[in-house]
Amino acid sequence: MSQRTRKEVLERLQKSHRRAKTKWEKTVVVDQAMSLLGYHRKAAIRALGGPRRPPRAEPRRARGGRPRVYESTHLLPPLKEIWLAAQQPCGRRLAGALEDWVPAYEAYHRRLESGVRACLLAASSATLDRLLAPLRAQHRRPLSGTRPGSLLRQQIPIAGASWAQEEAGFLEVDTVALCGGSLEGDHLWMLDATDYATAWVEVRAQWNRGQAATLHGVEDIRDVLPFGLRGLDADNGGEFLNWHLVDWCRRQAPRIEFTRSRPYHKNDNAHVEQKNWTHVRQWFGYERYDRQELVELINALTRGPLGQLQNFFLPTLKLKEKKRDEHGRLQRRYEAAARTPYERVLASAQVTAEKKEELRERKAALNPFALRAEIERQLRQLEKRRRVGLKK
Repeated sequence: MSQRTRKEVLERLQKSHRRAKTKWEKTVVVDQAMSLLGYHRKAAIRALGGPRRPPRAEPRRARGGRPRVYESTHLLPPLKEIWLAAQQPCGRRLAGALEDWVPAYEAYHRRLESGVRACLLAASSATLDRLLAPLRAQHRRPLSGTRPGSLLRQQIPIAGASWAQEEAGFLEVDTVALCGGSLEGDHLWMLDATDYATAWVEVRAQWNRGQAATLHGVEDIRDVLPFGLRGLDADNGGEFLNWHLVDWCRRQAPRIEFTRSRPYHKNDNAHVEQKNWTHVRQWFGYERYDRQELVELINALTRGPLGQLQNFFLPTLKLKEKKRDEHGRLQRRYEAAARTPYERVLASAQVTAEKKEELRERKAALNPFALRAEIERQLRQLEKRRRVGLKK
């Protein structure tokens, strides 16, 4: 049917729809429009109603109802400071963080009025998203360096259902190149390790990605984890598939389970791939770090204020289920409320009571705004040191 014919048929149906006196007669015309023109029922009703009326020139009366409880003029100034310092989280993650961040804001900046404080703590995630909508428009925010290691593929099993996914201590690991767009020559790499159950993340810098350097980074991460290291899952890169790391895992007591992802299936390590962006790229960018002295400076930052901010004060949402409905649309179901890795560690049965008490004492001495200020200071120093020796 040509466009001209469709237009003529629609005009005739519109006349029939206007002449119809009863609901049944209008329903018959709508069914005809669906059958002849292929409309969805709601689209057919809109089309049969004719062209929309032009908007009224006179201003509308103010909408009635109860007054607003959450006024942006009072809530937005402190909320903006918290939102920016917390890396611009979504409403659900921000709602889970405000219990820690509001007292920290008062300790670091100024005391809030009691009404403003109560509104911030009581606001839902939808309300927070509505209040932050104007700010999101103003504050808008790769190379693969994996070389295959094939010698040990038969020795290292592909990760399957053997992992106890609800227990702490099973880490996905990956490396990220700080190469500035070129993998030629020597430069820094970031070793990123993410616990599957608690989302606790540790990041370490290393010079190049030799087998010994990667093993040293894994050992350093193992020593600072609040729980025992029970498993490692890596991609098929040669920095992980080597005898240094395999033998080290086998010699540990208890033995560390070492598995690998399927070749060419990047989403097998989806948890750590996500953290490559939030814990590495968002802070260190894509610039080239080719000075070996920067390794210890970056590790002092990731062991200290950066790691503390990410693990103690920035909540995450864990995906509980993903499936397709009868129409083929993908549906994701997340946990009810966002929680920090620290909170998940406290709820884990694999963490000792002594370690939990130690973590509580560490957190009580921290302020996220002070951590963010210290992170910015150290990042400025890193940038100055990185630029030394660059060609003009």
